[in-house]
Amino acid sequence: MSDFKTILEKVSDQFENQLPFVIYSLPESNVVSVNLQKDDFLYETNSYTEECFVFAPFDYKATSFCIPQEKSKVISSHFDKIDFETIEISIKEDLIKKQIYLDQIKSVIRTLKNRKVSKIVFSRKEEILLKRFSLKELISRILNLYSTAFRYVWFHPKTGLWCGASPEVLLQTEGISFKTMALAGTKKNVEGETPKWNTKEIVEQEFVVDAISTSLQKVTSVVKISKTYNHQAASLVHLRTDITGILKKGKTTLATITSALHPTPAVCGTPQVYAKKYILENENYNREFYTGFLGPICSKDKCSRLFVNLRCMKIENKKANLFVGGGITIDSIPVNEWEETQHKLQTMLQVLQPML
Repeated sequence: MSDFKTILEKVSDQFENQLPFVIYSLPESNVVSVNLQKDDFLYETNSYTEECFVFAPFDYKATSFCIPQEKSKVISSHFDKIDFETIEISIKEDLIKKQIYLDQIKSVIRTLKNRKVSKIVFSRKEEILLKRFSLKELISRILNLYSTAFRYVWFHPKTGLWCGASPEVLLQTEGISFKTMALAGTKKNVEGETPKWNTKEIVEQEFVVDAISTSLQKVTSVVKISKTYNHQAASLVHLRTDITGILKKGKTTLATITSALHPTPAVCGTPQVYAKKYILENENYNREFYTGFLGPICSKDKCSRLFVNLRCMKIENKKANLFVGGGITIDSIPVNEWEETQHKLQTMLQVLQPML
């Protein structure tokens, strides 16, 4: 293992030379892993049989970008925990932007009332200007602020610089065993208080659980569903249901189960095909890798840790693009949905705090 300071220097040099890299840490871990790609080619995978780190867009068509281990220098290190102070960061509310989003949510609800779709996850992008930028600070803050999440910083000159702290597992496999989760509903976490969920949030979670379970039927031989419980993620709390089971032996590959799961109802909606079409036609911006998926995979489908790319941002030219959204159902109240996205901005704003 290298020491963490050495890793930060190597990653900074890689960025300076415009060479691809990914640095990441698994939930509840103080070990950071790094792939430093030796060339600037944009590699792809659709077989998921090679050891690599995959980075897939929301509008996924069976192929992911990746940083292959065989094309990279692979290093890892422990890092010492730093307790950064968190203070809620207020950003000026753009009333025009707010009204546009409220009108979009009203349009979504009108579509839901036609009963062709039960839920649509609608999102928006918030641009934040940075006074300065430090890659080392960015890495250090994202690793330390959100230890329960999957934390990463990814760079490729053809995709740009992305980072995030995701609370949501898309898929974890070990041989023929798998784990995934349904994550929906969002409230601001208040210390010492148990969140009270309304009908809209409970029904939204049920949509997600049912849709994931249905998607898994064709590729699994056993599926077990846990009771739903509260899951804290940074300053937010969600409803979470764990889903585990056994893959069909000899028939299910990592590629087939990933295609069956993504995009989940938690980031797209249900039915998936209708919801995704609506999103692509009506959000009026390109999500790119927001609500895609990412993570390390081992060779020959033996193990994987793939996460949904939530609570993330893209940084370019001293400007951070933060992505936030929420699940819209027939019971949604537009102004509440706006407030939920405002709360979700805090996750990445805390990372950027010294650069604002």
